[in-house]
Amino acid sequence: MKQKRLMLLGGLRYLLPVIEEAHKLGVYVITADYLPDNIAHEYSDEYCNVSIVDKEAVLQAALTLQIDGILSHAVDPGVVSAAYVAERMGLPFQCSYEVACILQDKSKFRNFLSENGFNSPRARGYNNLEEALSDIDFFTWPVIVKPVDSAGSKGVSKVESLLHLPEAIKIALDASISKKFIIEDFLKLKGYQSSADVFTIDGKLVYPTYSDQLFDESAVNPYTPAIEIWPATMPQCYQDELTAELQRLFTALGVKSGIYNVESRVCTNGKTYIMEVSPRGGGNRIAELQDMATGQSLIRNEILKALGMQMDEMVSPAYEGVWCNYILHTNEAGILRTIDIDEQFRRKHIRNIGFTKSPGDKVEVFMGANQSLGTLFLQFDTREQLNKALENQDEWLRICLE
Repeated sequence: MKQKRLMLLGGLRYLLPVIEEAHKLGVYVITADYLPDNIAHEYSDEYCNVSIVDKEAVLQAALTLQIDGILSHAVDPGVVSAAYVAERMGLPFQCSYEVACILQDKSKFRNFLSENGFNSPRARGYNNLEEALSDIDFFTWPVIVKPVDSAGSKGVSKVESLLHLPEAIKIALDASISKKFIIEDFLKLKGYQSSADVFTIDGKLVYPTYSDQLFDESAVNPYTPAIEIWPATMPQCYQDELTAELQRLFTALGVKSGIYNVESRVCTNGKTYIMEVSPRGGGNRIAELQDMATGQSLIRNEILKALGMQMDEMVSPAYEGVWCNYILHTNEAGILRTIDIDEQFRRKHIRNIGFTKSPGDKVEVFMGANQSLGTLFLQFDTREQLNKALENQDEWLRICLE
């Protein structure tokens, strides 16, 4: 039997569990991007040097390499290319190329939501400052300015007045691949925003789940996720409403089978909002934590789906205790000396450590997921125990810089 060949777009550490699981299934793994020193290439069977945002170049490489499946797991810039290649080669993917283009462009997605009767902030997309300045009366201030095509909260700013709009637009454009940005009304949260990975089979949402996403308000970019907690404290009535709306969205988009990273929230106006839906696994090792916490494997099923193999059954997940994805970070720049974790706390509550920085490495101020020092997976019996630990983190965690 011919060995299956899976192409993974990107080369970041987030791909390591995908490579490991694929190897367990006997799959030949090809990693692809234009940075040969990225860590994932050390663990794959073959490296392909190609820009993952150049869909035609990725297609030619995929045809030459005779792949059987393609993923852009936790790698946002490669999603559109992955969908394009899958469609052109007749390979399984979560959705069509056209739908991927809608989901991966915040302006197009906001338009789709509005046109199909979903709750959505008022929003418009632009590609230059002058166009946006001529349209300021459309919005209710404050507003959020963000690139249409970035992930991990890169380039996102809250703007209180017109005076600061040009600076926010420049930040967004600098973080945008397509050099386009979106302005939308600021929605005030009720409780916490959710960021979690869900799974569909033949268009049916079989694995819905929600988290509490917390931010470091003292960070330079206060919209960069710093903590994610499962299960969510969002009242069940709102979770049920969001699940129904997600299913309605998936039906309207005509999606197939696969993993999606979903950001959603409840606002003080009492409405639920689907903020983002991306046909890929989320960053910050979200699928990895959910797999560990629930006993179901999003990662394994996503590989099986991509290769057209029989998937494992998936059901709505249940969590054993309370799980936390703690993003290690610092709001100072320098050289990392040590990350010290209390040994008793480590044994009792830490289920996994994934450092991305080592002593002697340069450390940057926390502006996005790419400036993190790694992740800790924590488990507690109750949310109250976890909250206490987070409130007193100086007692069990010290990050020392030179």
